[in-house]
Amino acid sequence: MHLRAGVARLWLIILACTPFVLASTGDRAESFQNCIPTCLDYLKGQCEIPFLFRLARWTCTDECKYQCMRFITDNAVEEQQPIVQYYGKWPFIRYAGMQEPASVVFSVLNLIAHVQGARIVSKRIPHDHPMRPYYLTWSYISTNAWFWSSVFHTRDVPWTEKLDYFSAASAIMYALYSVVIRTFHLYTSSGSHPTSSPSPPQPSSVPHRALKPWAITCLIVYIGHVTYLSILPRFDYTYNMAFNLTLGLTHNFLWVIYSLPSSRSLLPRFPFRPKDYRPAFVTKVFVFVLLTTAATALELFDFPPWMFVIDAHALWHLSTVPITKFWYDFLVEDALDQGWRLQKS
Repeated sequence: MHLRAGVARLWLIILACTPFVLASTGDRAESFQNCIPTCLDYLKGQCEIPFLFRLARWTCTDECKYQCMRFITDNAVEEQQPIVQYYGKWPFIRYAGMQEPASVVFSVLNLIAHVQGARIVSKRIPHDHPMRPYYLTWSYISTNAWFWSSVFHTRDVPWTEKLDYFSAASAIMYALYSVVIRTFHLYTSSGSHPTSSPSPPQPSSVPHRALKPWAITCLIVYIGHVTYLSILPRFDYTYNMAFNLTLGLTHNFLWVIYSLPSSRSLLPRFPFRPKDYRPAFVTKVFVFVLLTTAATALELFDFPPWMFVIDAHALWHLSTVPITKFWYDFLVEDALDQGWRLQKS
C-alpha cells in the first residue's frame, strides 16, 4: 500500500474524531499527538521507506510525523488557520529525503563559493605572504561548516544539528582569530627583508609573542563552548546564538576599525605604511559589514515558508553566497597592496 495514500485515509478518520486544535507549536497540538501513534498502528507491517529516504535515515515514525504535519498544515491552509511550527521548524515540503531542500541547495552554493575562494587565495596570494595560511585555513574550515549545514538541513537529527552548530562556531571563531592577527599584525616580519623586494614580508621562524597566547585563548574558548553545549541535557539555543553573535560582531567591529577614514585611523593597516595610508578598496570592508549585518537580520523576519520551500533562514543562506565571493576578492586585493612591501630607499 502506498504510504501517503494510507496516511491520507488515516487522517480523514482522525479529523472526524478529533477537533482541530492549535498549540504554541504544532508538535504539541492534540491533533498531531493523536495522529502519530494511530498512524504507526495503522501502517504496521506496511511501512516501506524509499531508498533515498532510508539513505537520509528516515524511519516509519519519522514518516508518520511528516505526513501528519503535512495533512494538518494543508487543513489549516484550507480553513485559513495560522501555520505553526513543528519541533521548532516550519512545515516544509521535503524533496528526495531533504527536509529543507532550499536551505540544502543554498548551503551547497556557499560550500562551492568557499572552495572557489580557496583556489583564488592559493593562486593569487604569494606563498610567502604572512596572511596566506590563515586565509586558506579559514576557507577549509568554512567549507566544512557549509558541508555540515547541508547535511543538517537534509536531515535534522541531534548529531547533525550539533555538527552543524559546532562547525559554524569554528568558522566564526577562526574568522575572529585571523582578523585579530591581521589587524594587530601579530605575525612577525623579517627585519632583514630587502627594500627592493616585490614580495610581502616573510613571517619569522619565531612568531609574534602575542600570537601563541591568542591562539590558546581562542582554542580554550571554543572547546569550552562545545563542551558546555555537549553536556547539557537540552541544547541551549539562546546561548549558542549569543556566542556566535558576539564573535561575529567583534569580527565585524575590527574590520570597521580597519576601514576608518585616514584622519580617524587607530592602527596602521599595513606593516610598512603609516596609519593614514588608506587605499580606496578599504571602503569595501565597510560595505561587507553592512551586507553581512543585513543578511543576518533576515533571521529576525521569521515567516512561514513561501510555497512551503523558502523561509527567512534559507534566504539568509542564499544572501551569503555573493557576499562570500565579494569577501575573497577583497582579501586578495588587500594582500596584494603595496603596503605589505618595504619602500625603496
